[in-house]
Amino acid sequence: MQTTSLLVRKRIAALFFLFTLGIFLLGGRVFWVQFVRGAELSEKAEQNRMRDEPVASKRGIVYDRNGNELAISVSTDSVCAYPADILASNKKKEIAYKLAELLEMDEEKLLKTLTKRTSFVWVKRQIKPDQAQKIREMDLPGIRLTEESHRQYPNGIFCSHVLGISGVDNTGLEGIDHYYDELVGGSKGRIVIEKDAANRNIPEATHEYISPVDGANLILTIDETIQYIAERELEKVFKERGAKAAAVIVMDPATGEILALASRPTFDPNNYGEYPASNRRNFAINDAYEPGSTMKIITAAMAMEEKVVDGESRFFCPGHVKVGKETISCANGKAHGSQTFAQIVENSCNVGFVQVGLDIGVEKYCQYINAFGFGKLTGIDLPGEAEGILVPQARAKQIDLAVMAMGQANAVTPIQLTTAVAAVANDGKLVKPHLVKQVIDNNGKVIKKYEPEVVRRVISEETAHQLCLILEGEVTVGTGLNAYIEGYRVAGKTGTAQKIKPGGGYLTNEHVASFVGFAPAVNPRLVCMVVVDAPQGYPYFGGWVAAPVFKNIMQDALHYLEVPRHKSQENDKTLDKVEYILVPDVVNLPLAEAISLLNARGLKVKVSGSGNIVWQQTPQPRTKLQPGAQVIISLSPFDKDDKDSEVTIPDLQGKSMREVAKILSDLGLHLIPEGHGLAYEQSPAAGKVVSRGSSIKVKFQPVGE
Repeated sequence: MQTTSLLVRKRIAALFFLFTLGIFLLGGRVFWVQFVRGAELSEKAEQNRMRDEPVASKRGIVYDRNGNELAISVSTDSVCAYPADILASNKKKEIAYKLAELLEMDEEKLLKTLTKRTSFVWVKRQIKPDQAQKIREMDLPGIRLTEESHRQYPNGIFCSHVLGISGVDNTGLEGIDHYYDELVGGSKGRIVIEKDAANRNIPEATHEYISPVDGANLILTIDETIQYIAERELEKVFKERGAKAAAVIVMDPATGEILALASRPTFDPNNYGEYPASNRRNFAINDAYEPGSTMKIITAAMAMEEKVVDGESRFFCPGHVKVGKETISCANGKAHGSQTFAQIVENSCNVGFVQVGLDIGVEKYCQYINAFGFGKLTGIDLPGEAEGILVPQARAKQIDLAVMAMGQANAVTPIQLTTAVAAVANDGKLVKPHLVKQVIDNNGKVIKKYEPEVVRRVISEETAHQLCLILEGEVTVGTGLNAYIEGYRVAGKTGTAQKIKPGGGYLTNEHVASFVGFAPAVNPRLVCMVVVDAPQGYPYFGGWVAAPVFKNIMQDALHYLEVPRHKSQENDKTLDKVEYILVPDVVNLPLAEAISLLNARGLKVKVSGSGNIVWQQTPQPRTKLQPGAQVIISLSPFDKDDKDSEVTIPDLQGKSMREVAKILSDLGLHLIPEGHGLAYEQSPAAGKVVSRGSSIKVKFQPVGE
């Protein structure tokens, strides 16, 4: 009996032990599930129950300053999937097959996407309208279409480097769209619905709609018309000269507003993937280069401000100057002789500017270079702006100072140089460049307004005015003749810089041609910078490549803005000089046309000789005369209809090879050229009478810059 009782107690003890162990195991499991993995499992359960569908916001519209749309957002359909619903339908392979065929996707990869352990996946973003319609008709389990916003640029490549690009996630990737992404992008919304395992709505469960917030709209400083003018002329020179890159910037010097900014090569932001990534590089702000003679404006400004030079200063140029062991020459070793300070600017005399730079000194030169904003960001509202590269003051030697003064050694960006020259045009005040005028909401209410920001004064108002007049002479009688605009006082400077060779030194076959200037020369309305990298062919000088582009852009832009043509005002003390007229080139024109052209400019005409064609004029073209002055024109008896006639050889000095060839061809003469550049010698001499069909030998030499 005792044995039986003992056995029972043992069994009860064993059962109790097993029961206790079970309780501990279950408790441990509950602890593990509830506390250790509770958050994880709760999240997974919520994912299985929740259907979270995104609701896209629309990016704000980008307008030009006059309200023209440059970038807009349109609605498009995207395909998304709910893996739980697809698995529950037991049709995952069928769904993957149909979608892959319609959307041109890999079926195996798509199947893996559709069966991921998540509540929501994207299948394909921003599909075509016909594809969206077919998906609606298929009515596939777990497959939904959701509306998204797609960025479009109505004008294609127009203004592409300013506008930038946007990705499929409605995010700005480059340009203005990236810089102001937080303002323009808005925020997405959501639709949250809770369902059971059978994909039925759970009564009184979570049903939430979080509305999207559309992005704000931007009003740029860009003027669509001026931008078009700039792009038209830039595209022309870029293609004609086979350049590696090119850029144009048009700026209001008083406000810092960028009215046009274009770079080449370019791309279409609607299909940017079809272009090389390098095409999206904005040459106007991303790249630094040695500017060459355009930098002489800054050297001249600091020299005048520091009283290193004045109206009485004279310089002598023998064609070269020795600095230490190095010899610096003017273009082609040309000796300019005795010159005033204004003349060394007009002739772009390297020797003269080396002397000026050495007189300024390293410390002052570096001080002004920094004050003008070189070696630092201008702060323009575009991503990727380069700072440029300056020779450190601590290790700058005399030879460094000499070449810096003439535009070498330091590397700058086009936007830096444009901003610095704008300071000269703006009475000596440096203004921060910017591209956005206002930020507005969808009701037209102004959220933010960007006012002009004066960074600092760099030179005095008096110095700025004097330099403007000197730079006007550069255009009327100097190397910038091709930038002259009839009826407007134009100031500016040409530049032709050798490109740096990888590893040191300079390339002999590649140059950067540029021109920077402003108009009118008194109270300037616009500043324009033109840079052409590695133009092919000859001539490659800034005065021949970039200056004509500047002229065409500024001429059309000034007319468009209705800037009045210049008129003499006797009481205008700012002019400080007598009104003058530039003599037009009438050589090779018929007599009646020549007289009409000269009279239209307020000049009198004296005719010498007999005939129908002008072969010589005195004074020479581009000479400055007072109104009512007399121009003497000599006539040739040449008649184009008379094949046996004799002709008087015209004066060809100072004309390009193309101009000479046309003049001689029109006169029935043949050209034998020697050299390149501008004509400086001819044989037979001007005034000689020869038979039609004769050959004329003309020697050409490069123009000094």
